[in-house]
Amino acid sequence: MGRSFANLHIKSKSLEKTVEALRELSEGNAEVLGMPSNEDQEKVVMYVSKSNENWISVLHDYFVWGTVKEIGKTLSRLIEEPVMTGGYINEEIFELSFFENGDIQAERIFCEQWTRDEYEELKEERLNDDYLRKALDIRHEDFDDFIRMTSPQQAVDKLSEFVSMSLWSDWEWIPHEETLRTRFGKYEF
Repeated sequence: MGRSFANLHIKSKSLEKTVEALRELSEGNAEVLGMPSNEDQEKVVMYVSKSNENWISVLHDYFVWGTVKEIGKTLSRLIEEPVMTGGYINEEIFELSFFENGDIQAERIFCEQWTRDEYEELKEERLNDDYLRKALDIRHEDFDDFIRMTSPQQAVDKLSEFVSMSLWSDWEWIPHEETLRTRFGKYEF
């Protein structure tokens, strides 16, 4: 098994608006975060970073490949901003998805062909490269090279470069990586 992570990012300039949407997600949609939806639940802990002027990053222990998309979809209903989710699994797959208003807008899965063959159900839910290019603000010539990538690691590195923030982050890494501890603040809802 290789390195894995899952995270989500909101294309927003307002940290306050994002924190309020995360509070609403935690309180009103606890089940999507793997929590019981009753009044006696424990506090939800999220790590939030205003990564740059355009993106706010969020980490949580329930974000894994397979759950982070549903959380991004739910969050996109609560905030009037695009929500990007990333799931990287065993250095074999990088799944990039965008949501707005509770609907998937675009998705791209970066992996080798043998991986697609091995994971029989592995296919994009909605291919919409124009949306991806615009949401990521990538020039046409750069974008064409990007979407043809088959190496998950190279795709994460290139996307990190495009959005001017590192996507190599997961809540489990925070205690072990000083750069993440410095970048992310702990929020309890």
